[in-house]
Amino acid sequence: MEKNRVTLRVNGEAYDLLTYPHRTLLEVLREDLHLTGAKESCGEGACGTCTVLLDGAPVRSCLLLAIEAEGREVTTIEGLAAGGKLHPLQEAFVEHHAIQCGFCTPGMILTAKALLDAVPEPTEEEIRRALSGNICRCTGYAKIVDAVKAASAREK
Repeated sequence: MEKNRVTLRVNGEAYDLLTYPHRTLLEVLREDLHLTGAKESCGEGACGTCTVLLDGAPVRSCLLLAIEAEGREVTTIEGLAAGGKLHPLQEAFVEHHAIQCGFCTPGMILTAKALLDAVPEPTEEEIRRALSGNICRCTGYAKIVDAVKAASAREK
């Protein structure tokens, strides 16, 4: 099988790559670009650990082919912090102890960011609904919801 040239824009930077057409965005992010924040867990798009933002919308990078992301903006957890300062959502997750093992955290934070970008002051129900596709095996989600609420209040 022949490799295809693909140009990806990830965290504001352009990357020109040669890759096989069947490789997922998750594989390219982790293996070629060494951006390991997105994790592979279920490989079926059900758990949310591989979530990245594609043009601002949360997507499962384990289901998206890398070539499908060409010409679009990909944001990973590594792209949220700026100038050595954590994004308000990242700060809120730390302050509210919403991180335990950390495996689900990047997907949770990116999903929450998309929510807050669309709905700056979400209700608890809206937060829970937005995060419902992200599985955390360590918590009861209360601290995660509290962190998203705190980040929402911070950005006012």
